[in-house]
Amino acid sequence: MKALTQQFFAYLRNERGLSSRTIQAYQRDLDHLLAELSQQGITSPASVTEYHVRALVARLHRQGMGARSVQRLLCAIRSFYRWLLKEGKVGSNPAQSVRAPKQVRKLPETLDADSVTRLLSFPANTTLAIRDKAMMELFYSSGLRLAELADLTWAQLDSAGGMLTVTGKGRKTRMVPFGRVAAKALVEWRKVRGEFASFQEPVIFVSRTGKPISTRTIQSRVRYWARKQGLPQNVYPHLLRHSFASHLLESSGDLRAVQELLGHSDIATTQIYTHLDFQHLAKVYDKAHPRAKKK
Repeated sequence: MKALTQQFFAYLRNERGLSSRTIQAYQRDLDHLLAELSQQGITSPASVTEYHVRALVARLHRQGMGARSVQRLLCAIRSFYRWLLKEGKVGSNPAQSVRAPKQVRKLPETLDADSVTRLLSFPANTTLAIRDKAMMELFYSSGLRLAELADLTWAQLDSAGGMLTVTGKGRKTRMVPFGRVAAKALVEWRKVRGEFASFQEPVIFVSRTGKPISTRTIQSRVRYWARKQGLPQNVYPHLLRHSFASHLLESSGDLRAVQELLGHSDIATTQIYTHLDFQHLAKVYDKAHPRAKKK
């Protein structure tokens, strides 16, 4: 089984062209399956039944794995067995009819516009602060994912047009704009970036050692500035993406445009931000309408 999973990962990398992060996610999920089968002494993929997959899902869910993570696990197992079917190693896919527990969809957290302004108003008076301001302005200006920002290169940046070419999930490319405040922050960062790295390094944001900045460091710096600026809630990079989407939808009402800017393949993913909008309207109603006020 271990050897077959390694061949499967090579297939994902070489034939499907999936990113290393995606392959690592597949590996983590399939490790759960391999551990379950090892405990039961199963060494052949053809011996795995729907019962084994259901037992694995039930156990992990009881141990606290969320519905979304279980769904991802099942997707990984189905993909693995589709490949095994194609290679003639098995006769059926034991995960095909197994369903994940129903997912309770949580509304994403957001910052209001005043909180974003407060967060981004720190003085950029050191090289580190100049870099951090450029990163955070770009997060909020363009609604980027964490990995998209960490991997961003100068070649993807069209300064004259105010546009970024971003490669997101599934290697899908999209164009996103960035505003004048983010553009100004990037100019300031470019002026001092040479203190950290030469321009032979194509990645825009680098650490003090001159290497591309890690996603963990970005998360740490966002948390640092949130505490420094006295924000009461936990602030993380994806919160800026959520805030970007919510504020844009609230102002424009154009769900399709927000979907394109976020790089969502399914508009249902974007529609969750409309619930935030309704939630905001309901709060306004409860505070303002005479018949809505509680005694």
